[in-house]
Amino acid sequence: MTETSSDDGRTFRRETEQFVNEIAQGLRTLDAGVGWFSDLVSTRQQEVLQEVASYAMQAHITAADGRAGVARSGVKPTANPSVMICMDPPRYGFASLPGAEHVKAFRVLVSVLAIADTRRRETYCKGTCGHAWHNLPAATEQP
Repeated sequence: MTETSSDDGRTFRRETEQFVNEIAQGLRTLDAGVGWFSDLVSTRQQEVLQEVASYAMQAHITAADGRAGVARSGVKPTANPSVMICMDPPRYGFASLPGAEHVKAFRVLVSVLAIADTRRRETYCKGTCGHAWHNLPAATEQP
């Protein structure tokens, strides 16, 4: 088995950032995101969960964002990722959850990010935003 080069890691992080932000902005469906995520090997899934948790922290999610995101995600409110994101402050150890919980964690994280990031785009960044990820071109849905 060969190690991933740092260039491959950077490319994967950029791909993850693009894909997750497209889901958060409604340019891709959550189900398309889950399909992409499910096809990743476990170590890549863990990397994605760490990245998306980082995006959620940067979006300054609130407990209310957590509850709204869980409702949007389709994951039961009693599932580990749902409970973690709704804590005050939220817990972010999603990559450490058992592999069977990774898809649920992805659904919850992306859904909460969509709520929080939309709020920030409509308030904090409205009209003055220079964040590239807030200015994605409309794309056609891709698998």
